[in-house]
Amino acid sequence: MNIFLGLEYESYKYVFGILNNFKLPFEENKTISLMCGRNDRAAVQLLVYSEQEMLVNVNEDACFYERGPIEIVRVDVEVPGLERGRVKANLIGLVEDDDRQLKADMIMQQSSIYVEKRRVQPVWVEVEFDQDVAPGVYTPQISVYQHSMFEDERLIRTLTFEVKVMDVELRKPADYEFYLDLWQHNSNIARKYDVELWSDPHFAIMESYISSLADLGQKAITVIVSEIPWSGQSSCYDRIDPANMFEYNIVKVTQLKNHEWIFDFSALNRYVDLCMKYGIKQEIEVFGLLNIWVLEDAGYGGVMKDHGDDVRIRYYEESSRTYKYMKEKQQFELYVAALENNFIEKGWINIVRVLADEPADIAVFTERLNALKAMAPSFQYKAAVGHADFIEQGIEGMVDYVPVIDCMAHDYEQIMKLKQGIKGRLLYYVACMPQYPNTFITSHLLESRLIPWLAWYWNVDGFLRWNYTVWPNDPLNRITYHGPFFPAGDTNFVYPGREGKPMLTLRYKLLQKGIRDFEIIKGYIDQGGDREKLMQKMQKVFLWSDFKEVHPNARRKREELFSLDNQEYDLIIGEILEEMAGE
Repeated sequence: MNIFLGLEYESYKYVFGILNNFKLPFEENKTISLMCGRNDRAAVQLLVYSEQEMLVNVNEDACFYERGPIEIVRVDVEVPGLERGRVKANLIGLVEDDDRQLKADMIMQQSSIYVEKRRVQPVWVEVEFDQDVAPGVYTPQISVYQHSMFEDERLIRTLTFEVKVMDVELRKPADYEFYLDLWQHNSNIARKYDVELWSDPHFAIMESYISSLADLGQKAITVIVSEIPWSGQSSCYDRIDPANMFEYNIVKVTQLKNHEWIFDFSALNRYVDLCMKYGIKQEIEVFGLLNIWVLEDAGYGGVMKDHGDDVRIRYYEESSRTYKYMKEKQQFELYVAALENNFIEKGWINIVRVLADEPADIAVFTERLNALKAMAPSFQYKAAVGHADFIEQGIEGMVDYVPVIDCMAHDYEQIMKLKQGIKGRLLYYVACMPQYPNTFITSHLLESRLIPWLAWYWNVDGFLRWNYTVWPNDPLNRITYHGPFFPAGDTNFVYPGREGKPMLTLRYKLLQKGIRDFEIIKGYIDQGGDREKLMQKMQKVFLWSDFKEVHPNARRKREELFSLDNQEYDLIIGEILEEMAGE
């Protein structure tokens, strides 16, 4: 059986679906040369193809196919000059997109996979270079073997690529300047692994997810302090395939028989401590106190009749041994004051930000904010917004602003003027819109890499996205949800993997690469690099002449807005690394 092999850049996304002609769908002899620094990583994709069915294996274990004899292809990787284990190979799994085609996304944890005939199996090959690695040229070796049943393995081919390591040490993710804020939805994690909410097993699993966020340089800790503040992401309106996306209060509330209130912040504090252990410690973002999403027609309204926001605080009433919801503002005031006091006692109050997610009416929002400020004067606030006018109001107590990318594009000059008066940070975000740039399954992978570049180019502090683990009910088999409003992949950067560990994605990896690029660019400028010269080079990546062209109303195609050539990105970063290394 003939096995065809080739290499591709990490931004390659294999698609298997509607039009798959019976011919080799990649170049067999592509030459790839990469450049990186110390404390850095480099990756390619190995593509494996056959006219016949096969098993592809990426470790040294024996494997057989349950339906009988079949060709087995084994991938082995090493880097001469580096200790074994510095390079890893992982199978890449395909997921079904909204267009019903299968597209590469998952970086799988399993070691072998069945591959039908005339279907490419991509393999993720990544080399890690620590801070002590000697600068120079390294040549990873990818050896591919073949056998059937009890035959001896025979080497089919050895593929290589080149990595030039420059004498430039990158910061560790915890020290990154890029401000990454990916919201955490921990109730969904508990559901997918079928563990009790806020139990020891739940915390053990959350730790793995926290670690994966820390590897990206995540800065913010998400805590949710009321019941279902997003009202289930409107899943109730989906009459075909709804999903459980409810997020629950991390604080346990009890009213004793003597009417005294007990607010148990132990799970909240434990989660914050756990995140800080991994270097995520610049912000505690608090959801559930402000700008609650309401779906009155579906029953998701408020329960406090004398408070202007529809906050839902569930508590256990000891005297009746039943659960109830706070119905009086006075009760809520006690809760908010206790929450504020907990953050003060823990020494965290200065990094607390109470979040408002997409407030629509400025007047209504200001009224709600003022009511909350009266309850907890120490709280500071942050909002994800859709209009620059919201920032222009200069609302007292608002510290950080996160305009959506459409707003950034349309009102860029106005926002840059307003930035001078912002007390805290200015980020930007994408969500279920725009179509591009974004991080959907259908998105070009370079869009994930582009997102941090755009933050630097637009002179903002970083990037926010609502998704990390907002999975629908069966994410490993059907990641599409509520389409077309939520394009497939809008809800997640990782999947629920084995043994409580997240299964990473190509989108995660390309976002990680873009953040690393941001740090290299920022370091170059901080060391006196020529900003104007760099901006000119970036015109090969950013192809518009006016920021407003990025807005969907401009009707520009993806390829008219930014480069889809991986080498354009690598060339700019490579030239920076060479200059920083004095070459």
